[in-house]
Amino acid sequence: MTDNTNTEEVDLYQKERNKLEMKKQVVSFALMIMLTLIGFGIVATGKLSPTFAIPILVIMAVIQVAFQFYYFMHLKDKDHEMPTTLMYGGVWAALLVLAGLGVVSWW
Repeated sequence: MTDNTNTEEVDLYQKERNKLEMKKQVVSFALMIMLTLIGFGIVATGKLSPTFAIPILVIMAVIQVAFQFYYFMHLKDKDHEMPTTLMYGGVWAALLVLAGLGVVSWW
């Protein structure tokens, strides 16, 4: 009977890949918690004027949504083209609706 060492190599490769993926997710989670705490700090202290604080909070929220899509919803993975297209299509549709509402309400 012959020993098949190929499966052992594949298993080691898969373990290393899973370990790297988990490390990326933990780092991403830590960054999202940090952004959340910064946002709470900005609002709780009240030291920034709302005209400056609101754009900062929106930018941090967009960064957090990108982390959610990319890492936790696995949109970066292969064979996820259709969910990726639908998610970004939904974001695009929401932006168009918000832009339309902005135009209608300010004109």
